[in-house]
Amino acid sequence: MDFAFDERTEELRDRLRTFVEEEVRPAEPVAEAQRAESDSPFRTPPVLRELQAEAWERGLWNLFLPDRAYGAGLTNLQYAPLAELTGHSPQLAPAALNCGAPDTGNMELLAEFGSAEQRRRWLEPLLAGEIRSAFAMTEPEVASSDATNVRTRIRREGDEYVITGRKWYVSGAMNPDCRIFVVLGKTDPDGADVRRQQSMVLVPRDTPGLTVRRAMRVYGYEDHWHGGHAEVTLDEVRVPVGHLVGEEGGGFAIAQARLGPGRIHHCMRLIGMAERAIELMCRRAVDREAFGKPLAAQGVVREWIADARVRVEQLRLLVLKTAWLMDTVGNRGAHTEIQAIKIATPRAVVDVLDRAVQLHGAGGVSQDLPLAELWAAARTLQLADGPDEVHQRSLARRELAKYA
Repeated sequence: MDFAFDERTEELRDRLRTFVEEEVRPAEPVAEAQRAESDSPFRTPPVLRELQAEAWERGLWNLFLPDRAYGAGLTNLQYAPLAELTGHSPQLAPAALNCGAPDTGNMELLAEFGSAEQRRRWLEPLLAGEIRSAFAMTEPEVASSDATNVRTRIRREGDEYVITGRKWYVSGAMNPDCRIFVVLGKTDPDGADVRRQQSMVLVPRDTPGLTVRRAMRVYGYEDHWHGGHAEVTLDEVRVPVGHLVGEEGGGFAIAQARLGPGRIHHCMRLIGMAERAIELMCRRAVDREAFGKPLAAQGVVREWIADARVRVEQLRLLVLKTAWLMDTVGNRGAHTEIQAIKIATPRAVVDVLDRAVQLHGAGGVSQDLPLAELWAAARTLQLADGPDEVHQRSLARRELAKYA
């Protein structure tokens, strides 16, 4: 396996590194100030619009989509180091490049499974950054780690689907620019195959019966950078049958196809978050003194920094291997590795961030540094896109099958 980056990747990497360091990171406090002055903390701040225009001009737009008809046409291996760079500023960089969740997954879903009309009406404005979208799968009443548990009901009446249910942690729903919800529910709740009971439909935000009840916080943070998370109810919501994505009974498979690339994209960005933490640790260690000498001279601090570097290098190699396998043998062939990085990366990055918080003392848990919010985001990814325990169960089953 050769993980050397090709010429196109290196060129994009240089351009993106310059953009993140010179434009995006300096804009972080500006965006915070603009949000504080806005009528809604979830509204896209003007400085982000400026960054998006600049990213478009620099050819750094829609890098995540491998289909040249819609995106940059990069392989997973080419995109990996670019996604890592966006992790250095996860609040702004992904959105500035139109490469932020949940829109990325929804665009991938529409590009692969959407009808021509669905792509025209929703995918094209998403690709242009004109609108935002939301993904509604998780429900408060059931263990949503098993998507076959969903209770939201989608029944057909003539030329319409009627949807009733309650969702929460609906990613992206709080942003005023969110115009479309991707909703998973059951069209055949009594079907013999529990993985063919679900379907996926598109619900415009202004559809009668769809109500955004409240914003859901993540460790006390509103996570407004990703459009927030919401609790949403659907009360006899009616949409045309043409809003079905794919086929009836295909919702579970579509959801899994959507989550696969999302998992590796999250891991790529997590490595960038860990790199930001290591940078902050090193700057702190050489600038601060305690008990008569710099923190960098303390043995335990050196151990933290060394261990962080080792773990990040290990994770990067595993993520690159996974990306390479996805490109060469497909997502199914890379299933074990996708699960491995989904388990290993958030755990390790949470630990790196935790050490960085500890090194910064009171500042580490404050709003003056990004560490606490980065920690909350990384810790959440031990639940998002499937909790660790579900991936461990599946991975162990595959390993044991070799000896059965």
